[in-house]
Amino acid sequence: MLAQQFVNAISLGGVYALFALGFTLVFGVLNVVNLAHGAIFMLGAYVALQAVVYFHMPLLAAVLAAMLCTGLAGWILDKLVFAPLRARRAPHLAPMVATIGLGIVLTSAVEGFFGAQNLRFPVEALPADAVSLAGVRITWLELRIVSLALLLMGVLLWGLRKTRVGCALRGLAESPKAAAILGVNVDGLFRVTSVIAALLGGVSGVLIALYTNAVFPQMGQPMLHKGIAVVILGGMGDIRGALLGGFFLGFAEVFSVAYIGSTMRDAVAFGLLFIVLLLRPEGLFGQVPQRRA
Repeated sequence: MLAQQFVNAISLGGVYALFALGFTLVFGVLNVVNLAHGAIFMLGAYVALQAVVYFHMPLLAAVLAAMLCTGLAGWILDKLVFAPLRARRAPHLAPMVATIGLGIVLTSAVEGFFGAQNLRFPVEALPADAVSLAGVRITWLELRIVSLALLLMGVLLWGLRKTRVGCALRGLAESPKAAAILGVNVDGLFRVTSVIAALLGGVSGVLIALYTNAVFPQMGQPMLHKGIAVVILGGMGDIRGALLGGFFLGFAEVFSVAYIGSTMRDAVAFGLLFIVLLLRPEGLFGQVPQRRA
């Protein structure tokens, strides 16, 4: 029983971490709290569902279609919202308010077009086969979810540390002015960051939809709350914290459902987050800001 719950927690925590990575990447590089990230998460799930139902695509092709559409949404978000606000040197709250409005518009548009009902992937499209290892039952769908989540995390971490674009992004996060002086295309990297974050958000939406087999317009809102909590827990803008925080939340939810009850899942998970932040308000990897007179 314990080993089975551990596997379930890895599956769920990996998706949470993937969602939080996109959220914290935008904050770390653009210094923006993107509250439309939940709507992009929802958009990815709907694109994959339509790709499977209406275009009869296999799951992998549906995931790629969702990545393409959400990446385009991230490009449009930066082009039409973030870039004009940066050019006008808008205060920090302006992008946050703008993304709230954008998220509401996108969610309402999807609900108006598809309805508010819960949609599901066709049963025949989801792999039903499973393997048993030492008494632990793992479906092929869960294996694919975990593998894809870990693969994307690994690619992102490798890219940030080993590529020139990754080095430029890390420098941009430290100081946009210094990066511009060194010849970095600041606006271009801002747009790349928005696209990568949207890709991660869209993929996590597809994976959660496959994990629960439930797609509905408001599915991004609770995920956004969890993403914000994970990012704050790990330390605002810290990639390591987003990964650890996502798995922490996944384990807290799965084990609370298994040993306490499903009705207490969010209470236990967010209660533990609250206790951790009481002990370390700056987050697991955050730094205490220095006040200057």
